[in-house]
Amino acid sequence: MNLTIDIGNTRSKIAVFKKHEIIEVIAEDELSQSVLQNVLLKYAEIKSAIVSTVKNIDPKIISFLKSKLDYFIELNEDTDIPIENLYKTKGTLGKDRLATIIGANNIFPGTSVLVIDMGTAITFDFINNKNQYSGGTISPGMEMRFKALNQYTGKLPLLTKNEEYRIIADNTENAIISGVQNGIIFETDSYINTLKSKYEDLKIFLTGGDAIFFDKKLKNTIFVNLNLNFTGLNRILEYNIRK
Repeated sequence: MNLTIDIGNTRSKIAVFKKHEIIEVIAEDELSQSVLQNVLLKYAEIKSAIVSTVKNIDPKIISFLKSKLDYFIELNEDTDIPIENLYKTKGTLGKDRLATIIGANNIFPGTSVLVIDMGTAITFDFINNKNQYSGGTISPGMEMRFKALNQYTGKLPLLTKNEEYRIIADNTENAIISGVQNGIIFETDSYINTLKSKYEDLKIFLTGGDAIFFDKKLKNTIFVNLNLNFTGLNRILEYNIRK
């Protein structure tokens, strides 16, 4: 069994794998040694772990994991990965972006795949049918767009996502909701259609916190998978164990 740990800016998530299947996902505001201790006690078969973090992690947690497990790695730009990474600034590439694209490639190897992560930022990442990752784009996420309209204007209110929205809005609040949500939909569908015109075998994954909200609103056929990041981390871990 494997342990995959994703430490974000605001939350930490843990996924327990048995072979290639996720057994349990645990979310915490702050990762602690006691949480990890409980996981390892519950799943005594866990022998290996990988950590992906966007911020500094308590060295005591690293030492604890190393002392309890047979194999441990912390994902960075020097970690060996099972795809060819053509990104020119590997040190600035978000570990979540790398993990999700590897997770998608693990599901559809030898296929052109686009991963759309609708989180704090919206990222589009592409890997071709030669298993080569070349990069993608980054744009503001939905919450960020709502906040920007409020913070950078004098009178526009701060709003949140809403299932009711129109193409042509008849008041300011509806116009904001329509602008933000339709803007994301049009942006996403247009990006997908552009790639589909170049790659006939293209598969599309949607992941991230707002994935479910936009799933049925997009015109294109997509696969929603909220655990692509964990799938990728587990694939990286297994790849390094078997080297």
